[in-house]
Amino acid sequence: MVKEGDLLWHPPDAWRESANITHFFAWLRHKGHSFLDYEALWQWSVTQLEDFWASVWEYFDILSPSYERVLKERCMPGAQWFVGTQLNYVEQVFRHRNPHATAIWSSNESGKECTMTWLQLENDVARLAGTLRELGVEPGDRVAAYLPNIPEAVIAFLATASIGAIWSVCSPDFGASSVIDRFRQINPKVLIACTGYRYNGKVFDRKNESLALIKALPTLSRVIYVDTLGAGWPREGLKWEEALSTPASLNIVRVPFDHPLWILYSSGTTGLPKPIVHGHGGMLLTHLVSGEFHMDMKPDDHFFWFTTTGWMMWNVVVSALLRGSTIILYDGSPTFPNPNALWSLAERCGMTIFGTSAAFLHGCLKQGLEPGKTHDLHALRSIGSTGSPLTAEGFEWVYQHVKADVWLAPASGGTDICAPLVAGLPVLPVYAGEMQCRVLGAKVEAYTKGQPVINEVGELVVTQPMPAMPLYFWDDTDFRRYRSSYFEYFPGVWRHGDFIRITSKGSALIYGRSDATINRYGVRFGSADVYRAVESMDVVDESLVVDLEALGRQSYMILFVKLTNAHVLTDGVRKAITEKIRQTLSPRHVPDEIIAVQDIPKTLNGKKMEVPVRKLLLGMPENQVLSRDAMSNPACIAEYLEMARRFHQRPNT
Repeated sequence: MVKEGDLLWHPPDAWRESANITHFFAWLRHKGHSFLDYEALWQWSVTQLEDFWASVWEYFDILSPSYERVLKERCMPGAQWFVGTQLNYVEQVFRHRNPHATAIWSSNESGKECTMTWLQLENDVARLAGTLRELGVEPGDRVAAYLPNIPEAVIAFLATASIGAIWSVCSPDFGASSVIDRFRQINPKVLIACTGYRYNGKVFDRKNESLALIKALPTLSRVIYVDTLGAGWPREGLKWEEALSTPASLNIVRVPFDHPLWILYSSGTTGLPKPIVHGHGGMLLTHLVSGEFHMDMKPDDHFFWFTTTGWMMWNVVVSALLRGSTIILYDGSPTFPNPNALWSLAERCGMTIFGTSAAFLHGCLKQGLEPGKTHDLHALRSIGSTGSPLTAEGFEWVYQHVKADVWLAPASGGTDICAPLVAGLPVLPVYAGEMQCRVLGAKVEAYTKGQPVINEVGELVVTQPMPAMPLYFWDDTDFRRYRSSYFEYFPGVWRHGDFIRITSKGSALIYGRSDATINRYGVRFGSADVYRAVESMDVVDESLVVDLEALGRQSYMILFVKLTNAHVLTDGVRKAITEKIRQTLSPRHVPDEIIAVQDIPKTLNGKKMEVPVRKLLLGMPENQVLSRDAMSNPACIAEYLEMARRFHQRPNT
């Protein structure tokens, strides 16, 4: 049985020699910067910010006029990067393309698969950009999209950004009101909408939702629609095929480094979603560093991450085009028509980098899948995982049942920066349950009582500015929401909202959200501790834990469990769960109550809704706590509302 911290993989010499980060080390030595190891390089990258980011600029030969200075106002928020220059994210995308190589490989549940060459992609981007210009779209205007994970979404993003307009997309699994909450804040000029999508063998018509968006967005001057279901459009609009009908040359507009590239959104589970604005330059440099060095991405890679357009990992998938890699898009359920759907996809397309969620890998483990035996995965060299912590058992399953010589590289970051903060590195060992390193240029620390600690769990903070940090929130002119979101807890220091432990060897472990902190009799811990213990049991499919400690009341911890198959929560099962927690963690981690539920509430991005459930049980009204349209399984919330009602009839809790 593998334990947390056990060594599982060590990079072979040939692997280390061919790694992109090894080439960067050599290039730096040629420039007069010599480092003994990665830790020394990382320290330089976060203390000598100007020197490091200037070296990144030069190493990647950014297409841009020279800049006046690397960093102005070294503060958070308010840092200004590469002042006086102009560039465009899209220009870097197409600079190294091989016209006849495959840029996009796409697939969906119905079995339809297609490829697009770099030449086809460039032509379609140029044509759509020309149409957007004809529709009056100018630099700074917003183009919004309601599209699934299909090539049209990539084309639309690149076309929008190429002319200096600002991109924003929501997945069609978002309900209309949830999308309106997002798009109405940014006043888009053009909407690109779909007729529907397919998921888990079912067809979801979205024409009415698209029409609701149009009605609710008075700033729209035109709508372009993609007939994803072949069902036609119920009113006048510009067909996608018409928008791409006029040949054009790709005319890319260079913009200032901090010109907005796209607007992402917070989950929206606890109020109006925050519209997070990232810039062309910040995303360009950040994605080059994370893709080149921390994912070891190369032009011949076939890069995949299971995502919808509504998650920041979609933007990361698109960023692989910066390195000339082939990106793989999949529109559908990861387990349809069977649990091996994504492993079959990996085999068919020669996937080299397979990105997914920890929940998916844990699900494969629980179902006893052995994709290494059932599928040809010879091309697969790396597996990425994010969204929640991957347990030591999850690591073990990958190495035993997927591929013994694969590089397993979990990462953790977030929508806020659209990038990782802790991630993998191809020249470092892999230890069970751990992420290999802190990312270059990210001064990540674990804070306890406002001070950095090693080998202790603390708040994940960033103590130096990064180009990946948001420019601002849209229409937050006084930076009030921005400051309160990240800098209120530790003035001048970015508080990310996770618990982290940084080990003495430089690796890191994430312990769940710090805003779902559990404080049991003076011992603070994250929910991930409990999930690791409970969800390793065959009887438990998923779980959610909340602590109802609040002003004037003592700790009262409830563990919700979704049981597997036909299991019921008998006294024996309760006792087994309690003993597992007691033995794996401590008596303080044992909940006061265990409740069986039909499902665990999650956001559309698959994150457990610990904080909203806690607030419901503390008596807050639903409309102040969550948005059902921002949930992947909104029907299950009724069960928790009933529990909240009954809970408040119990005076002794």
